[in-house]
This record gives sequence, structure tokens and C-alpha cells, in this order.
Amino acid sequence: MSPFWCWGWSRTKIGAHLSIAGSIDRAVDRAVERGCETFQIFTRNPRGWKFRSLREEEVKKFVSKLQASKIDPVVSHMPYLPNLASHNNDVYRKSVETLVAELNRAAKLAIRFVVTHLGSHMGAGMEVGFRQISAACNKAFSMTQDDVQLLLENTAGTKNSMGATFEDIRQIIDGIDQRSRVGVCYDTCHGFAAGYDVRTPEKLEATLRRLDATIGLDRLKVVHLNDSKGKLGSCIDRHEHIGLGKIGNKGFKVVLHNELIRNLPLILETPVNTRHDDGWNLRKVRRLSK
Repeated sequence: MSPFWCWGWSRTKIGAHLSIAGSIDRAVDRAVERGCETFQIFTRNPRGWKFRSLREEEVKKFVSKLQASKIDPVVSHMPYLPNLASHNNDVYRKSVETLVAELNRAAKLAIRFVVTHLGSHMGAGMEVGFRQISAACNKAFSMTQDDVQLLLENTAGTKNSMGATFEDIRQIIDGIDQRSRVGVCYDTCHGFAAGYDVRTPEKLEATLRRLDATIGLDRLKVVHLNDSKGKLGSCIDRHEHIGLGKIGNKGFKVVLHNELIRNLPLILETPVNTRHDDGWNLRKVRRLSK
């Protein structure tokens, strides 16, 4: 039997990306209310460059609630605006500053991982993008302690985007000095859109073997669990509710019964709309995982 495949039960950690509305410690309350074993947050408003420093009292509340909940790991996600692959000096400077700030904020909040999108080379070419991203990581690591691991997230392969293939991510890692501080977050929607099929045990195993041969499975730390509105290889980055997209219920049952994946933190970034919410998707994943 494949070392990646097992229909037995293990303690699967399932969670979602949660709001920090009200105060950042409220995210822990929401995680507990939803029965999450892991969760992800933005530590600040993700849609702007400006942000305020974390107050000592809110840090204490967050850490205290987190310890009491025994939820682990917690993941923070970089905001939307930074582009670590940009050749625009102003955007690049602010992007690196944001990365430094997020690593420091995560360390204060006892958050183990920061996930980052890899950005777009904006027409300058992949080689420029590779150099910019690796240099941004090197700069940020030189200015921060190693309490937090940075996770590079695979992309869907949209025009000019970086990191759609495992080979691309490997090239970025190769340009980073402190490689022990770098891991990978695999997004199922992005991977499917980029051409990585996971809908049968054989295809999922082939994808994992390619990841292992290229990057190393030891670097895979978190999975973003999202269905895909786009077809396999469509390069369309549109998340769908679990089971309602092109990966489907059968595909997610395959994913959720894979021994390697089910022992990783699984975090939903599914839509919240009039059809379904986080609770619906969490319940769906728990049913499919049994």
C-alpha cells in the first residue's frame, strides 16, 4: 500500500479563516464556537497598507484564550495588497515592510505560521519575480527572529502570477538563505486550477509524489481546503463550497482520507454567502473525513 494512503482514522485538525471583528481575541471565541481544531486570521485590515500596532492588552487576551482553547496551530495570512514579486520600488518596499510586520505580529500572538501569496511579476518575467520574492524573504528574515515559519502558498496560474508549479516554489526556496524558516501551504483550489488533480487516490498520490520530489513533503505544513469553480487546469482562482465545485464530494473524500493530508492542519477559505457559511462547510468536511 502507498505510504500516502490510508482509510484509517486519525485526529484531523479542521478549521476556517475567521474574522477578528471587534477585537483580535474574538477570533479565538469564534473558533471555539465552531469547534475548530485550527484556524486562520488576518491580524489586521487586509485591504490597506496602514495598520496600528498590537496593544499589549489585546495580545494578552488572544494568547490567554488560545492557550485555554488548546487550538493549535493558528495561522495568519498576509494582507491582499503586498506583492513580493513586484519590480515597482514603492510597492516592493511596502510589501517587504508588511512581511516583516506580519512575522513580528505573529510571534507576539504565539502564531506558528504566516501564509503569503507569492504575487505577480507584472510582465517583468518569471526570473525577475523569483529574484524579488527570494530577496524579500531574505530581507524579512534578517530583520526578524525565527519564532514563526513563513509558508509559501501555491497559486492558480493566472496571468503573470508566481508559484503555480512546485518547480516555481522550489526555485524561490533555493534563493532563500534561511531555508529552515520556509514551508509550503497547499491550496486545493489553486492546485486544481493549475493542473494538479487530486480526485482519485492514484492522481492524488502522483501529485504528492511530485511535490515530494520537487520541494519535499517535510515542507508541507498547512492545507487550504477549497473546492474550485474552475475546471482542472483552468487557471481560474475562484473558491467554491466543499463538494459543490469541480473537485466535488468524491474528490474531497479522497483528499480527506489520505494519511499525509489528514494529519496536517486543514483550513477552509470557502465563500460565505446566501447559500452556505463556514459552519456548513466545516460540517461537510467532518462528514466526508469519517
